[in-house]
Amino acid sequence: MNQTSEVATLGGGCFWCLEAVYLGVDGVNSVESGYAGGQTPQPTYEQVCDGVTGHAEVVNVDFDPTKIGYREILDIFFAIHDPTQLNRQGNDVGTQYRSVIFTHSEAQRETALQALREIGEQRIFDDQIVTQVLPLDGNYWPAEAYHQNYFAQHPNQGYCSFVVAPKVAKFRQKFAHRIKAG
Repeated sequence: MNQTSEVATLGGGCFWCLEAVYLGVDGVNSVESGYAGGQTPQPTYEQVCDGVTGHAEVVNVDFDPTKIGYREILDIFFAIHDPTQLNRQGNDVGTQYRSVIFTHSEAQRETALQALREIGEQRIFDDQIVTQVLPLDGNYWPAEAYHQNYFAQHPNQGYCSFVVAPKVAKFRQKFAHRIKAG
């Protein structure tokens, strides 16, 4: 992390989707796929997929708050996944795919709760929002190296073509002003 950086830890389905979107966001320094919120130390992808670790697939988004605020990071998050689906996103089913915001500070917690209140008041979604807001408490583990930058390395893989690519396209359409140059 540089002098002007903050980290957001978010879970909203498969981490490949979130990672691919946030890597294209202006103001984001780096994105790392990982696991958070469970009880198993240093879990493997297979353990997390089995649903026995309690971990969610997440991304750590390192961003420059002088270029993009935490709230806008959350606005993108709510636009690229369905926060009304309990323990799933589309065909990805299980607690590892839950909608969750792991906060790193009281300020992040307050911002996340305010965002949830406003989204609820605006009735953007027909169903109730089930996104959890929890403190990270140091319970984060990086995913294996082959998961990092997965979409860029495997754009023609089936899941990437049919699930990740449409989320990236949705972000690019809705947040065109936030696309990283070059």
